[in-house]
Amino acid sequence: MAKKIPLRQCVGCGEMKGKKEMLRVLKTPEDEICLDATGKKNGRGAYICRQKECLQKARKNKGLERSFKMSISPEVYDTLEKEFDQLETE
Repeated sequence: MAKKIPLRQCVGCGEMKGKKEMLRVLKTPEDEICLDATGKKNGRGAYICRQKECLQKARKNKGLERSFKMSISPEVYDTLEKEFDQLETE
């Protein structure tokens, strides 16, 4: 029997992809927002494709704000973009 691949929806483009192909954005219990490269940290998670365009779409359509049910400051998005760039260079 084939193993089931868990699918997640990107908050930017809305595409369904495998969990391993995406990055998890995490809202910690302290209401901090950061990237979770391992996908195992505690907190509420939202998934985003590994393309920078999807992060920009999520910023434009407020995808992360809807997922986390809170407003997100532009500084947080800037920090996420920097973390995104670091992951791309690795």
